[in-house]
Amino acid sequence: MTSQLTPYQLKKSRKLYNVFNGFNSFSFTILSGSVITLYALRLGATSTVIGTLNAFVFTAFFFMPMGKILVRRFPIVQVFATAWLIRYLVMIPLVVAPFFDPIGRTDIALALMMVGVFAFHASRGVGMIGNNPVLNEMAAGPDRGAYMTHIQVIASEVSMFTSLGVALLLGRKPPLLIYALLMSIGIISGVIGSLMLYRIPEPPAEEEGKREEFFTVVRRALGRAPFRRFIIIFLTLSLISSVSRAFIVVYSRNVYQQGDGMVSLYSVFGSLGALAIGLLTRLLVDRVGAKPLYITYTFAAVIGLLPAILSPFAGSTGIDGFASSAGSAPLWIVPVFLALLFFMVNFAFAGTEGVAQTYFFGLIRPTDMLDLGILYYIVYGIAGAAGSFVAGLFLDSMTSAGLLPVVAFRILFASLSFLLIVVLFWQRKLIRLGALPLRGALGVIFSFRDLRALTLLERLEKSRSVQEEREVLEALHDTPSAVALTELLDRLRSPRLSVRIEALRAIEALETLNTEAEDALMEDVQNNPFTTAYISCRILGNHGIRKAIPLLRTLLRAEDYMLVGEAMLALARLGDQEFRPQIEDYIKATRNPRIRIMGASALETLGSYESIQVLLDLLREENPPPYLRDEVVLSIAGIVGILERYYPLLVQYREDPALVNALALDEIEEITEQVVSRRRTKGSLKSRPVIRELKEGAARLVNSHDGQQLSRWILTHLGETKSVDVYLFAQAILEDDLVAHDRFRLLVCTWAANRLLLYV
Repeated sequence: MTSQLTPYQLKKSRKLYNVFNGFNSFSFTILSGSVITLYALRLGATSTVIGTLNAFVFTAFFFMPMGKILVRRFPIVQVFATAWLIRYLVMIPLVVAPFFDPIGRTDIALALMMVGVFAFHASRGVGMIGNNPVLNEMAAGPDRGAYMTHIQVIASEVSMFTSLGVALLLGRKPPLLIYALLMSIGIISGVIGSLMLYRIPEPPAEEEGKREEFFTVVRRALGRAPFRRFIIIFLTLSLISSVSRAFIVVYSRNVYQQGDGMVSLYSVFGSLGALAIGLLTRLLVDRVGAKPLYITYTFAAVIGLLPAILSPFAGSTGIDGFASSAGSAPLWIVPVFLALLFFMVNFAFAGTEGVAQTYFFGLIRPTDMLDLGILYYIVYGIAGAAGSFVAGLFLDSMTSAGLLPVVAFRILFASLSFLLIVVLFWQRKLIRLGALPLRGALGVIFSFRDLRALTLLERLEKSRSVQEEREVLEALHDTPSAVALTELLDRLRSPRLSVRIEALRAIEALETLNTEAEDALMEDVQNNPFTTAYISCRILGNHGIRKAIPLLRTLLRAEDYMLVGEAMLALARLGDQEFRPQIEDYIKATRNPRIRIMGASALETLGSYESIQVLLDLLREENPPPYLRDEVVLSIAGIVGILERYYPLLVQYREDPALVNALALDEIEEITEQVVSRRRTKGSLKSRPVIRELKEGAARLVNSHDGQQLSRWILTHLGETKSVDVYLFAQAILEDDLVAHDRFRLLVCTWAANRLLLYV
């Protein structure tokens, strides 16, 4: 999806929305959730009242159709902002409520609280009609999931620090006037945030003739099995989430008898969990996909509820009858346990809610956004309201029946865990929407290398200079990860050559490439000679992309000699034996040393003995460059299988050419000693005359450049193998223009000595 806004307008709008989101999260943390629960408990509310108050959070969504009626007459952002402004003003009764407690009218105080909370969420429901269209416009572009999660991260950060401040302010048993002060602060900051909304641009409106009735759109969407399946899963998870997140507050108070300040402190850890999952999701969602994260976070929710089911350390409070543990559990155990519980529950359920919205946006048509957005929140509201209200009644009925609170909560959380397991089975049938398979996604989530690569990609997206891009791309080369491939391919279109080169280096470091990458590399080979084509050519060869063979064959006619050389080597790595004669002809015809060196390496890679004659022809030429001679003899050594023995000798020769004769004869001496040792251990062998003849022939070759005796030895003792290299070397050492090369004489002696080992 592309935004209707210009890049600058989108950047400015996102900044405004982020500021609104910060103020809104600050206010919402104070005016809802655990603070309202603690406020109500301070006024003597029962679990049923707590469940009702929490249910009001979800009744907001039933007022969204009223918002749709309003947006037909007024701009959508205006409806959104005005409703948001009103929702904070209607919370004023909660500022007044504490003044009824001293006169013994807590019933009036609770009634004011319930009216204010209901009006707060009802107004929110009217305004939420604009939330999805505005958010959809803000999240336009390839970073849709990341930006939506970024909003969640901002909310979690603000909520975490707000909860910490509230915890410090409340203490263990704060006076009710402290709650009045908190409500006032929340209202003021909420009003400031709401005013920010008026400055956000209007999202594009539907054309009048294309509008459909709400129920028509809903019926059509629910007629599709993938959407219907998602709605059922979303409804069930929303119910579980609303109950779990609301009643762990009551659980902390009633089972572990924690004070208001401590429960608020635990909420800080809950916000920290939501923040952590937000940061993780922001890294993963656009690259892994929503479905595998949805499943993973649901499984995390099962794990998160297990401690509440087991209720460890409950005996240390004197409630569950575990007298034996009361004296042994340290005082810090319960706070640590509850902090981890709040963290895990919020970590998991904030994750499921975040990726559910991303999955929802990917599942529906943009033209259905308004109507199906209403359905989305109505379903969320039904599940949350019903779950909270029923859970409250359930807990009150269990305790009225004589069950201990800890037992009632165990039954509640065990039931929720069972539902989560059922949801996990349902989620497997969700369509992927381009996401990775679950196994692949888990591989990314639990891979330090992939997570580091994703952090680097986040830096890459924010980079604003060529130098910064190059540094990040270089780091991606050192941290190869397939999850970075899409962004690396994007950098292949950079106008800066150095950036494209670094991107190709990072791609080259990857273990596997997908079809998109293969096509992009082949396109680069065709369109960018003299710049990056030769690098792409090398990558195609190194990664075994056989479909590139026809293209690579045509490159021998290219003007870019670097590209020609890499093409020959790539064809060799792809095992293109059919094209070997053309490579041999080309390196004989060209005078370019670089192409000849690359061609020699290609022939070495192909490993055909027939190519040795072509390489010897290069040595026969008058005054070949020294570095070309080195490469040619090394390629011959590679073909005949003695490269590991010959290369160290050549290096020593290059350091001191005067040692060439000694190096050749030392190699003969070392090998013959091994032969003698074998003769002693394996029994009688007629190897002594053979060794003597080899030493004599090698000495004449290196001292007098006379290869006749060694040639006869080769044909006599190695000829029965009928190997091509035997006849080639036997003939070659009779040619004066070849034996004149020190490197060649050293090569032949090394080869003969090592063939003696095979002969023995």
